Amino acid sequence: MNPTSQFLSTTEYDYGYDENTAPCNEGNNFRRFKSLFLPILYCLVFVFCLLGNSLVLWVLLTRKRLTTMTDICLLNLAASDLLFVLPLPFQAHYASDQWVFGNAMCKVMAGIYYTGFYSSIFFITLMSIDRYIAIVHAVYAMRIRTATCGIIISLILWLVAGLASVPNIMFSQELQIEQALQCVPTYPPGDNTWKVASQFAANILGLLIPFSILVGCYTQILKNLQKCKNRNKVKAIKMIFIIVVVFFLFWTPFNVVLFLDSLQSLHIINDCRASSQIALALQVTETISFIHCCLNPVIYAFAGVTFKAHLKGLLQSCGRVLPSPAAGAGGAAPSFSAPTQLSGCSDSAGVL
Repeated sequence: MNPTSQFLSTTEYDYGYDENTAPCNEGNNFRRFKSLFLPILYCLVFVFCLLGNSLVLWVLLTRKRLTTMTDICLLNLAASDLLFVLPLPFQAHYASDQWVFGNAMCKVMAGIYYTGFYSSIFFITLMSIDRYIAIVHAVYAMRIRTATCGIIISLILWLVAGLASVPNIMFSQELQIEQALQCVPTYPPGDNTWKVASQFAANILGLLIPFSILVGCYTQILKNLQKCKNRNKVKAIKMIFIIVVVFFLFWTPFNVVLFLDSLQSLHIINDCRASSQIALALQVTETISFIHCCLNPVIYAFAGVTFKAHLKGLLQSCGRVLPSPAAGAGGAAPSFSAPTQLSGCSDSAGVL
């Protein structure tokens, strides 16, 4: 950006392009990685993310009414992940050749990409807060975990994500560099202020604040679950562990490399070989972070018993093969969101 390397530079890692300076030679291995492996990886991630998150949207929009904050969070998280990977087909072609889609599309794709990046992480964070309130403050949750509240908060988060993306949209530009058209961020010559600020914003908004909130919320949830003595306790604890560890593993490497690139922009790291290594590391770690969008439907939706019941019912209505999962309940579809109760113990597995 400058938060991610994708649109701030798929092929050019001297992010603030200056005609008076030449970037370090990327090397044959780096060029081979970009032209051969990146297009394949991008296409695979795009297909799996599209299938998983589209299925979540399909179930939520056709099988039940959106009545709680959890429903709204899941809906927006799936939409954010789809937005995040929408530019990948363009990037697959760009990695194998050059940018041929024009300057306007360069800015549009950058805006879509960054908005999806920030909003996806924002809604993961919001879901953690929602679960914390549902389990630790169950009585208060009955008043605050409503669809109306979820819609209002979601609109605010989308607005913040859009505003955070504005600098990247402004500076992304199609340029001819070394006889090839590239979509790169173009900063004022000799001034890395915007670049460094953009990368620090990605580190803070994309990792430090969200991960701190995740750890804080789930630590309190774990303390609350220690009081519980039911069979769902172990399952809920395992889910908490998976959520935190997966988020950390898929986003920390990229943010660390992004921070190193900021140090390079500040000339704290000033070595051509290190520059090439950081460039390659940005590509690799960013591609790894994309996989998180493919896992989100599995972690937040498909792991839920009630969501699987809705999905089965939806597939049944299309295939007419298996009996309806709601038949044993008098035809009433099971609620996707966990029931709000006075104790956070009995509904912890459903919320998680």
